[in-house]
Amino acid sequence: SDPQGAALHALINIAVRAARAAASIILRNVERVDRLQVDSKGLNDFVTAVDRQAEQAIIDVIHRSYPDHAILAEESGLSPGDDFVWVVDPLDGTTNFLHGFPQFAVSIGLKHRGRLEHGVVFDPLRNELFTASRGSGAQLNERRIRVSNRAGLGGALLGTGFPFRAIEDLETYLRTLQALIPATAGIRRAGAAALDLAYVAAGRLDGFWEFNLNEWDMAAGALLVQEAGGMIASPGGGETWLTSGNIVAASPRVLSDMLQCIGPHLNESLRN
Repeated sequence: SDPQGAALHALINIAVRAARAAASIILRNVERVDRLQVDSKGLNDFVTAVDRQAEQAIIDVIHRSYPDHAILAEESGLSPGDDFVWVVDPLDGTTNFLHGFPQFAVSIGLKHRGRLEHGVVFDPLRNELFTASRGSGAQLNERRIRVSNRAGLGGALLGTGFPFRAIEDLETYLRTLQALIPATAGIRRAGAAALDLAYVAAGRLDGFWEFNLNEWDMAAGALLVQEAGGMIASPGGGETWLTSGNIVAASPRVLSDMLQCIGPHLNESLRN
């Protein structure tokens, strides 16, 4: 028997259980969006009672099994603990959810001593459960997924997100968009980074780039991409993406093309 393997399995099971608990709260409220109280956290940044309840459901599930683990969550911030940190976005794509635009997900990542070990992204509307554990590959509804085998940007479909919080980066971002549009088959901006990354892992998108993300937007999705055979980098080619929030994710050959295309257009703050 493999006690370490069993312990790892238990952790991913708890992540899945937590994601499903959050999803049931989200689904209960999909038809009631017009009655929800919405608060603004900042420019174009909204939070609802659903975000808070879903987050609490996730925290409850985790702490029932692992009371000593730390949690970094979008609405409640960091609650301290041991070497394990759960990185939680209870509802990635809140703006979509509020408009009834069917593209949002629950994202739960787990770091151990700073290293991503497990990731779950759950799309409750399509009942698609993306899971990954370090060294064990990535799955969609328990079937193995791989990044696309596209040879470069020609014919590629890319996902992206507009920098809606740091408007000062918008001009730079638009230059990268302008560089990539003619080089590819198309760009999609669906509004939930966790799902965009999951789609890269599943080969539905060939690549993805966005600036100014939070850790909880990308922790789980990034591990999915890596475990599906893809690569992640900062726009300038480095490895600071998890802390800088500036990320490029793709299958290996598409990634190098994307970095080459984006590189000349970056301002100083986005070279990281």
